[in-house]
Amino acid sequence: MKTTTLRTFANSNFAVPPATAWYLSDLGEFRGKQELYTRQSPQRLKALREHALIESAVSSNRIEGVSVEPSRIRDVLVSPRPLFRDRDEEEVRGYRDALTWIHQDAASMTVSDATIQRLHAMTRGEIWDAGKYKEKDGDIIERYPDGSERVRFRTVSAADTAKAMVQLVSDWQACLEERWVPPLIALAAANLDFLCIHPFRDGNGRVSRLLWLLQSYQLGFEVGRYISLERLVEQNKDRYYETLEQSSQGWHEGKHDPWPYINYVLSIMKNAYREFADRVGEVKAPRGAKRDQVLSGIAQVAAKTGGFTISELEQTCPGVSRDMVRRVLREQQAAGAVECQGRGPGATWMRKEGNYP
Repeated sequence: MKTTTLRTFANSNFAVPPATAWYLSDLGEFRGKQELYTRQSPQRLKALREHALIESAVSSNRIEGVSVEPSRIRDVLVSPRPLFRDRDEEEVRGYRDALTWIHQDAASMTVSDATIQRLHAMTRGEIWDAGKYKEKDGDIIERYPDGSERVRFRTVSAADTAKAMVQLVSDWQACLEERWVPPLIALAAANLDFLCIHPFRDGNGRVSRLLWLLQSYQLGFEVGRYISLERLVEQNKDRYYETLEQSSQGWHEGKHDPWPYINYVLSIMKNAYREFADRVGEVKAPRGAKRDQVLSGIAQVAAKTGGFTISELEQTCPGVSRDMVRRVLREQQAAGAVECQGRGPGATWMRKEGNYP
């Protein structure tokens, strides 16, 4: 069995680097605020979704040298039945359709061989090997302006590709179920493993970014609906290739350092959330939104443990001040909906089901 990044995490004790821990903390905080962000102006959010869809399709393909003339972008990506002028237009539209599938059905999709192959087929159009794993070995070659070239990475052989993909899918599921690592680290590690396997003759980068989006949605991080992760990758393309090369060295032997690439993936997601907050943050939350968030938080923590402390409630309501949390609790206490047992920070609050709104 090949020692992939995910398998390495399963088989060894490791410490999460401080930089990675900071990214996880920041992303956890952003995820907590995500619901508040998505309660903002419906028209603004709709515009962000539509814009991100177009940006993602254009940027992800452009990273791989596939492009559409600016004057043709709306015809190719927005028209219900576009007439393609060339293969590039077909592939860019295919990526857009794959994005739409993920946006609509992520919750019910599985990360499986069949899903991965279908995503590839959608992004490659009518080419003969669309949706098929590679039949010949293909290393990643870096070519220079003077005509010279070097092998940047030797990918998994064609003969071993199908088996490697079965293992990757299995390791992903096992990692989530057995909690080998925090889920976001697992996402980035699986993305690295996919790129090192390089299962398709062409189009691996695009499929890797679609999987990144799908897995992030399934983990509850949905910023990619509103801010194009692919655009941010394109804007930081040099760092993408740099960290990928750093983290792939020694991959076949299980002696690689995955953290440069993992931190890159997490940094892109953090930048996306930061941009999302900037785009919608200046819109004030609807009147009563924070009160509703605290009421929802009370229901959540009470359902889990029966009783809860103010600190536990605060963790469920990121972005809501302690004063607001206490105010709502006092309001609900006066209404007979909750009661307090004990005193001080460790006091336990109980929800009184019959009186709760």
